[in-house]
Amino acid sequence: METYILKFEKDKASGMVPVNKQSHLRPLATINQVNKCISILKSKPKIKRSMWSRRAQEYEAKISSGKIYELAEVVRDLNKGDDLMIDQSYSERQLFEKAYDRLLTEFQIVMGTNLEDTQKKLDKALKRNLEKQIQKVEAKPTSEEIPEEVVAE
Repeated sequence: METYILKFEKDKASGMVPVNKQSHLRPLATINQVNKCISILKSKPKIKRSMWSRRAQEYEAKISSGKIYELAEVVRDLNKGDDLMIDQSYSERQLFEKAYDRLLTEFQIVMGTNLEDTQKKLDKALKRNLEKQIQKVEAKPTSEEIPEEVVAE
């Protein structure tokens, strides 16, 4: 059987796709699709009020679907702006990062820009400021830095 071997450098993984099944692979997004994704990212999040486990399954299905618009919706809905590191559970952050990385990689290839410029464009659409996040996390005082009077209360 003839197969295509797909290598995923970042994950240090590879996959095999039979030659007669390549029709199941989605072509790279066009610049118009990237622009529509950016408008999806800029739109208001549509977060359902269901249980987290149910939403997590739905997000995982959207990520695995291979549809770029659904991927953009997951990134938009799980984006917490500048409070990303603080307000998200571990599983929520994992799903966000998975979707964000996939979207970022495809944007980078389609736009033909370097990783940093692509990330800036994506973060601008999401109204995120990573430098601010890092400063916020670093600026949080540890228990050793808090005066004893405050800790004792």
